[in-house]
Amino acid sequence: MKHTDTDTVDGSEFSFETSSSVETSRRERLSEFYEEFIYKPGLVAWSDWRTRIGSLLLVVYILMGTVGAWVWRYPSTNQAPRFVPPLQNLNYPLGTTATGQDLAALIIHATPDMLIMVTAGGIWATGIALVIGTVAGYKGGSIDRLLTSASDVAMSIPGLPLIMVLAVVFSPENPILIGILITINYWAGLGRAIRSQVLTIRGNSYVEASRTMGVSTTRILTKDIIPNLMPYVLVSFVNAARYVIFASVGLYFLGILPFSTLNWGVTLNLAYTTGGALYLPSLAYWLIAPMVAIMGLSLAMILLAQGLDRVFNPRVRTRLAGESTSTAEGDEEDTVTGVLT
Repeated sequence: MKHTDTDTVDGSEFSFETSSSVETSRRERLSEFYEEFIYKPGLVAWSDWRTRIGSLLLVVYILMGTVGAWVWRYPSTNQAPRFVPPLQNLNYPLGTTATGQDLAALIIHATPDMLIMVTAGGIWATGIALVIGTVAGYKGGSIDRLLTSASDVAMSIPGLPLIMVLAVVFSPENPILIGILITINYWAGLGRAIRSQVLTIRGNSYVEASRTMGVSTTRILTKDIIPNLMPYVLVSFVNAARYVIFASVGLYFLGILPFSTLNWGVTLNLAYTTGGALYLPSLAYWLIAPMVAIMGLSLAMILLAQGLDRVFNPRVRTRLAGESTSTAEGDEEDTVTGVLT
């Protein structure tokens, strides 16, 4: 309820609203924000088993890259006996290498840079593609031709040879730069695909209605166009991130990226070149451990993307949120009935 106080100064009356109405409106806005952007998306996402499993796996990797890297000892040569099999010593649960390094330490301490690399590459590729594809598809005309031509030029450049040349020239060690380097022209094909999606969405009736009413281009893009692209963008982000994982591991394995940085590809290279783990079954754990780490992170991102795809489906979100609201209202009615009786 809005309360108005009246004061008189020199015979004139002045009315002002108390701060309670302002606080109420702020609470309402916060409640609406929580309902629309946190509660409903979370309810839809958590209803899918893929989201739960993918989130759990991703949390494990995040804990490995933060708490694990802080708690677990840093790998170094001769820190343990050589060729200790896995699950034989609790101090070295994954075994040791030919140089006496703790294999678990190699896996854990390579995780932080890998997570940073994956995030940087995914954001770079999908961000550039989303901007270029959305603007080109919606604006059309000369802007469309210019941006499409830039995408075509980037697509015509072979990605892997370009990455290898740039890696040899610059020898980057910063994981952010490595992530961007690996996806240096990955955005081009994704940008063209997003442009095609925008051309379809642009002809919908609600977009035409917004343009007729004089709604700004920025608002149309952020409210009408981009939300409909988010399922595709989310899957594309995951594909770009997985590409960064596999490409970085491959480049480190081949020795193109510097060995001064810990990486699962470096571990695979050392297992192959110095330990002969590819030919000795007793040393297979040296190869299996980093391979499981690679597959686990990739699987976590795939499952999470598939589960979160439902978040951007307004029908599913409205249905599930409506069911929860109806259930809550039914509980309240049962409670009131019980009290009255």
